[in-house]
Amino acid sequence: MKNFGFSEKEAIDKSEINAHWRIKLHTIIFEADTTAGKVFDSVLILLILCSVLTVMLDSVSSIRMRYGFYLGYMEWFFTILFSIEFIARIVTIGKPLRYVFSFFGLVDIFSILPTYLSLIVPGSRYLLVIRSLRLIRIFRIFKLTRYLSEGDTLLSALRASRYKVTVFLGTVATLVIIMGTLMYIVEGAEHGFTSIPRGIYWAIVTLTTVGYGDIAPKTVFGQFLASIIMIMGYGIIAVPTGIVTAELAGIKTRGMITTQSCPECSRQGHDSDATHCKFCGGKL
Repeated sequence: MKNFGFSEKEAIDKSEINAHWRIKLHTIIFEADTTAGKVFDSVLILLILCSVLTVMLDSVSSIRMRYGFYLGYMEWFFTILFSIEFIARIVTIGKPLRYVFSFFGLVDIFSILPTYLSLIVPGSRYLLVIRSLRLIRIFRIFKLTRYLSEGDTLLSALRASRYKVTVFLGTVATLVIIMGTLMYIVEGAEHGFTSIPRGIYWAIVTLTTVGYGDIAPKTVFGQFLASIIMIMGYGIIAVPTGIVTAELAGIKTRGMITTQSCPECSRQGHDSDATHCKFCGGKL
């Protein structure tokens, strides 16, 4: 009985040690309010910048011919480090699947997969520039919570205006199809409008006021239609801007948020006085 009691106590102590270790590691990896967390994130951002620079240099043929061997080793070095970091993030979270399928979780996964895929699909390693998305964490590191709050406000406005913008884009798509078809009929293949899709391409380029100039109408009626589309383009550009601006004006500014991360689901954006996660209910 004594041995059993000793073993049970030992198991409890071991569980407490593991829990303490997880909390401490979670604080370092996910929090930017401590010195250790800020150092970790700062080093991580430096590594991300170096890894992206390595990929960019490897795409230059003259540099790749001279230093390709070393750049390859550096690429694998960064990938292994980021793989270990990703595993550490999963280990320290109470609900790892929530993090894996979150925005930052997917970015972390796609930032290490290209190197492993390059063993099967040559050239896929250049997709490692996706790692630059991880630099978004710089807002958390330097406590720029005001920018995080404004980003949430903009995202809410875009989400609220999605139906209006969808209707607008549908109208524009119908318009360019009609105008592209008319230009195909009016101008014909002899003036570069060899098909309806080609005419639609021209209508999109003209309506958006880009104007590549690779094809242009030659007939009087075609130029008249082009003038109408150009004028419409200036008015159409302002429509989605007005829709989103109206939604922004109707959104109330949120209270101050912190950089604190939930130890269960790793979500951020909690109010400064919050004691529980508003996404999963975990204790902060």
